Parts: sequence; C-alpha cells; structure tokens
Amino acid sequence: TITMAHPPSVNATETYTLDNVERRATKTAKGLKCPDVEFVSYPGDIVKYHRPVKVYSGFKPHLRRFEEIVRDTSIHFYGRAPLKIKHLGTFNCRKIRGYPNLISEHGVGNGIDVAGFDFGPLPKSERADSEVPKHAQRAFKVRLKRHWQAKPKSLHAKFLDTLARRVLEADIFRVVLGPAYPGHADHFHLDMAPYRLVSVW
Repeated sequence: TITMAHPPSVNATETYTLDNVERRATKTAKGLKCPDVEFVSYPGDIVKYHRPVKVYSGFKPHLRRFEEIVRDTSIHFYGRAPLKIKHLGTFNCRKIRGYPNLISEHGVGNGIDVAGFDFGPLPKSERADSEVPKHAQRAFKVRLKRHWQAKPKSLHAKFLDTLARRVLEADIFRVVLGPAYPGHADHFHLDMAPYRLVSVW
C-alpha cells in the first residue's frame, strides 16, 4: 500500500521540491513525456559510483548522505570503504511497472537502483592487526543478487542487511525497496517520491 508521507528533506523534516511535479504519464508524437527538471551528472563525493549518475539536482544531497552510510558501514565490516558503488541506473524516462498511468521516479532523476559494491584490497600495512577475516582482506565484490540470501548468513549478507537498516534509520529516502519487493531481487531501489513505501525483507 502506498501512503502519503510528510515531505522530508535529507533529514526528513522539510518539503521536497519535486513533491508537486505532475507524474501522470502523457504521450506525445515522440513518445512518453517526462517532467522537465534540472539534472546534474554526479560521480559521488564520499564513495564514487562505477559511472556518474544523472539525477535531479535536489536528489544529490540524499545520495551523498547514502554514501556516508555506505562508507561507515563498510569500515565497520571490512575496515575500508568500497572503491565503487555499482548501480543499475538513475534517470530513465519510463512508467512505473504495474502503474501504467504514472511516471517512475527514474523519469525525473529522483531514484537510483543499487546492485552492490566493489572493494579493493585492505592495505598490507593494516592486515596484521586487522579483525577483518582473511577472505575479506582481498579485493572482492558484494552483490545483492548473490549475497543477500546467502546461507549460513555470510559477512556480505550481514553487511547488506545492516546497510539497509541504517539507511532506513537515517530516513533519507521515502521509498526503500529491496529483495522482498517484486522485481527487486538484485538491487535496492531508493527514491524521494511524494509517498512512503518500504519493502526490503
């Protein structure tokens, strides 16, 4: 069920500039028409994305806060931040799957799909005294598709679970979807739609 949320800012306390943007899907002779908003190309400030993301300018602070949580959670589990955040896309002028009359938040550059994280090796100077397991001291990749439901619960699964919970606690996105939501087995979807929807576990 989709319910309207109090419009938050990065700290979930202020209105958001896209709240009143019309999202009803309309077609022109050239195809689907998406709202005209201000886009920026953003590579990531705290943790880089594997390729720069095209997003609405007001969405960038939410991504930056997400990167901080990624960094801090990664340091807790692995002793270092990831080199890259692997995403499946941001801006894409399309409708919401299952809602043929509504523009997706991707259609206004107001959402991101995060598939995982790429880690470099732990510096050799830190390995001797590190509590990070040996297998996680090498370079590796964490992916929701592979690691979310790993049994027994692996280090990577615990990392992803903790990351999702910290993102929700920080309340920086209104919509947080993960493997529990149909079509999201391989990624987290994060956006700032004018409603609240959470389905991760």
